[in-house]
Amino acid sequence: MKAKKSYLSNLLLTMVGILMIFPVVLMVFNSLMGPEELKEAYGSVLGTGSGRVSMRLLPDFPTLKPFVELLLDSPDFFVMFWNSCRQVFPVLIGQLVVGMPAAWAFGRYQFRGRRALFLLYMILMVMPFQVTMVSSYLVLTKLSLMDTHLAIILPGIFSTFPVFIMEKFFRAIPDSLIEAAQIDGAGPLQIFLSIGIPLGISGVMSSFILNFLEFWNAIEAPMSFLKTKARMPLSLYLPEITTDQVSVSFAASVIMMLPAILGFLWGQEYLQQGIVASGLKE
Repeated sequence: MKAKKSYLSNLLLTMVGILMIFPVVLMVFNSLMGPEELKEAYGSVLGTGSGRVSMRLLPDFPTLKPFVELLLDSPDFFVMFWNSCRQVFPVLIGQLVVGMPAAWAFGRYQFRGRRALFLLYMILMVMPFQVTMVSSYLVLTKLSLMDTHLAIILPGIFSTFPVFIMEKFFRAIPDSLIEAAQIDGAGPLQIFLSIGIPLGISGVMSSFILNFLEFWNAIEAPMSFLKTKARMPLSLYLPEITTDQVSVSFAASVIMMLPAILGFLWGQEYLQQGIVASGLKE
């Protein structure tokens, strides 16, 4: 009976997994189709043809022309790709510099107002961007930071989400290790650097990966705070592609997706260790 339930569970999970990954596989294969083949398959949806939509998994005539056109004849793509790097990586570094000490304080110290302050952090974390958009716009305008890279970087650095993730990993560190370090004469900073960060690295890296995925694909903040096309990130490149360049759109989607996939695969072990670390006991 258990074997039958296990088989059905595995079958169900496999089907769900295939269903979730199918759009990605379809996008990759469609990026290898030429404009005419895509027009024939999706013309009725794009308004460039008639008849039924024929979803084709494998291209009849595979070609790399969309990638060549994107990488060699689309300078805007490289400008936006570099803008994404200039905006995302400073945010991630700033989140580590600001978020790690804050998470360590919440996880290891007891002070007056700690619960209320952490509750405020959680409230700010669950607030959608639309709620804070107007206030952020007013602050950035007052500081003359609108339409600059700092308009994306500074609000991202002070995001509460990394603190929420890292706090529980720091809190799970056994008290006996901290007490032993204190007996050996280690100060608060040395304990944080020598014990806190190494044992909480799974939480730190989990936060790093999840926030990379969030800011790499961010759309709302760049659309709200950036007006000059030369400063826009790669996430705003796809909406500008017209229907007669649908093959380039598929190619751009694949390339934009690669850093996120590689980052997830690289950090998958850290994410798994983070799950184990969250249950660490004395």
